Amino acid sequence: MSATSPAAVVVLAAGEGTRMKSKTPKVLHEISGRSLVGHVVAAARELAPQHLVVVVGHASEQVTAHLNAGDAVRTAFQAEQNGTGHAVRMGLEELGGSVEGTVIVVCGDTPLLSGETLGALAATHAADANAVTVLSAEVPDSTGYGRIVRDSATGAVTEIVEHKDATDEQRAIREINSGVFAFDGRLLADALGKVRTDNSQGEEYLTDVLSILREAGHRVGASVAGDHREILGINNRLQLAQARRLLNERLLERAMLAGVTVVDPGSTLIDATVTYERDAVVHPGTQLLGTTHLAEDSEVGPNSRIEDTVVGTGARVDNSVTLSAEIGAGALVGPYAYLRPGTRLGAKAKAGTYVEMKNATVGEGTKVPHLSYVGDATIGDHTNIGAASVFVNYDGVAKHHTTIGSHCRTGSDNMFVAPVTVGDGVYTAAGSVITKDVPAGSLAVARGQQRNIEGWVARKRPGSAAAQAAQASSRETDGQS
Repeated sequence: MSATSPAAVVVLAAGEGTRMKSKTPKVLHEISGRSLVGHVVAAARELAPQHLVVVVGHASEQVTAHLNAGDAVRTAFQAEQNGTGHAVRMGLEELGGSVEGTVIVVCGDTPLLSGETLGALAATHAADANAVTVLSAEVPDSTGYGRIVRDSATGAVTEIVEHKDATDEQRAIREINSGVFAFDGRLLADALGKVRTDNSQGEEYLTDVLSILREAGHRVGASVAGDHREILGINNRLQLAQARRLLNERLLERAMLAGVTVVDPGSTLIDATVTYERDAVVHPGTQLLGTTHLAEDSEVGPNSRIEDTVVGTGARVDNSVTLSAEIGAGALVGPYAYLRPGTRLGAKAKAGTYVEMKNATVGEGTKVPHLSYVGDATIGDHTNIGAASVFVNYDGVAKHHTTIGSHCRTGSDNMFVAPVTVGDGVYTAAGSVITKDVPAGSLAVARGQQRNIEGWVARKRPGSAAAQAAQASSRETDGQS
């Protein structure tokens, strides 16, 4: 924990968010791979606080379960939403009622807020020895926001004036309140006990703490966010989409500055949880989602969805969908392939055009070039699977496994009816239905013998176009003999 790391971060996430018009709690709506509150928690964790608590209320069980799906997050329950001051009080009670050191309070619907900005807030708070430090921002249009009024001599915040109460001179101020604060923990706990509810909403307002501390002679300051867009809260679907665009731009910028080529940022989506190495290339129309990792010199897209997938060094994914897959170094996927969960392609392997794979391990240099389904299977190294092959893994009740060895050459239009094992070095004839194990080095032929019934068309389809063509062909053949 650094010298400016806060003692605690309290995240306010108890509201319902009715303007989202959704059965999903507002803070659980997702952008760029995380929920709104998930982005805030991730930013808070960058500060390495001693304590992190999220105040939940509406749909508390659902929100708590979501927060505990990964690294567990401490929660405090606000049974009735009686204002922001009351919510913070519930958070402090979860931590014992009072905290020694800096307490940062942040809203759970501000997904663009970065750890860097929160760190700057904590640093300013400590350097200026403030009782309260407001995170502020200078905006192009401050209409509707609370204005930050400062002392012209000291720069201290003298008051926060709501738009409706501001004078014309105050309305010209472009520095606004974000609703994010750093407090002296001991002073915060004491002041919260003095907050009154004699207002139009009958609620405990956190902003009242500022006037209480200021009147007690304590200093209130402000830390200005470098980008005013970071403080944007989300209240409806339009704002959700706008925040997604802004966050996506930020994430793509970070990737490009790290050495990734993004051919068309305007048509590319990337989640906050995606990682990458230099010289990876992302073509237009591509979505990089979840825990996807792009290794050095890999190339993905165009028009691909890559989710929770490791793309190896120099691998190529073209016009395809991959979900929870591993693609080895130099492997080729697509165009129009579908790799489902559990697929692992070895180095220089290939899943070609219109190939679907699921729960399949494919060895080094092995190729499944086109028009095939490989499910619940293990294929060895340097094997070639013929076109239009199907691994018949489901008997209507249970899934079964197919194993094919190394250096095999299987014919086109093969069916491998699991459970079945094909040994190393095996060849199979085109059109075969393999239902029994094949020993290493064998040729497997599993198809009926061809039988030609001459004259059938003339007898069974007389006068048809086929019969006329056959008759003309016979006359031509007879004329040449």
